[in-house]
Amino acid sequence: MASHPRSFGLSLEDLCYSGIIIERNLASFLSEIPDAVPLHSLLLPGTHDTMAFYGWIISQCQSLETPLQVQLQNGIRVLDIRLANVEGKLIAYHGVYPEKTPFQTILSAVHEFLTSPISCRETIVMSVKQEDYTSTPPPVFSRLVRDEFASGPGGLGILFLENRIPTLGEVRGKVVLLSRFGGDGAEWEDALEGMGVHPTIWPDSEKDGFTWECKDVHVRTHDWYAIPSFLYIPEKVSLATQFLLPPPTNGNDDGKHDKRDATSTRPTLSLVYTSAASFPFAAPRPVAQGFGWPNWGFGVEGVNSRLGKWVLDALSSSVDQNYTHSVSNLFHGSDADRGMGIGIDHEKIGVESLVGRGWKTEPRLRGWVLVDFYNQPEHSLVDLLVECNFRGRRTGEEGW
Repeated sequence: MASHPRSFGLSLEDLCYSGIIIERNLASFLSEIPDAVPLHSLLLPGTHDTMAFYGWIISQCQSLETPLQVQLQNGIRVLDIRLANVEGKLIAYHGVYPEKTPFQTILSAVHEFLTSPISCRETIVMSVKQEDYTSTPPPVFSRLVRDEFASGPGGLGILFLENRIPTLGEVRGKVVLLSRFGGDGAEWEDALEGMGVHPTIWPDSEKDGFTWECKDVHVRTHDWYAIPSFLYIPEKVSLATQFLLPPPTNGNDDGKHDKRDATSTRPTLSLVYTSAASFPFAAPRPVAQGFGWPNWGFGVEGVNSRLGKWVLDALSSSVDQNYTHSVSNLFHGSDADRGMGIGIDHEKIGVESLVGRGWKTEPRLRGWVLVDFYNQPEHSLVDLLVECNFRGRRTGEEGW
């Protein structure tokens, strides 16, 4: 069923009328995209710590109103599953905090979604991470993951287990495993080449991000989560959004791309975690949602609202300029809207509006984006992220 959100003060009908976005069925939006498009050329909405529904201010990262089935229907396509071994069974955990859901329950929900007539042409990227290194040896955990996949609905056949980034057509109705576990992979038939996309490095909370290679695809990863306090929300968003812009290409740098990662014409995947948390001044919920009344000068604007405005500016850069400027003015506000000096000052924080920046074509925003409390504010962020898949497309490029 198509969603009917309100997006940052404008109704979905307003956004559709303006041409900024098109109302789509989020349960099946990938069915509108050609088979030849590689997954690194998509913008896939995801949830950080997908099953972290408990733990209140410290460990909760998703709302109880958005269980896994709802997330999938709402367009979430990248799942961040974190598990621990409890008496020989894998259970969802966030760090040391139990999140209660058995891995088999997760697999059942995913299988039901991928075998539904409405969503059988979708694909899901599932990152699996071990949370109990101190009590469960990595080979034991790796074997448990394999065994539970094998005994779950769909078995191992539902998985794409090659260590490369596939095209959409190769993985419709399948789960692309991203294995953040495994040691040497001895528990899997083809070792590290048969347990899905396998990152070669993952430094902890690297502020400037890090890169690794997955066969011919260069992977840029932003996972800076340990921000010192909520005062660093603007910087967090500024850094994260730069990873959604394409890297410069040789001979085609128009000055509007991230210059930190010149990768020529190599295929590039951006893996972006917009989540951040540190105790006590940057808990997951207030970081994602903000708090107080920032539009009235009393409070702090959260990551999700800032990200949504940034994406909306990008999408609106190609529509009627009169409407674009009215949108920009509405969202960016005046000095009084900036919330104690830490609200929406885009020039100061580097999240400048893309409107009027002279883009020759629609900007290409691509990557896998994992967020906390994705349905706030106002259930609209995923709609904007999904729309990016249909912008900046040119025949003969990106598999289109």
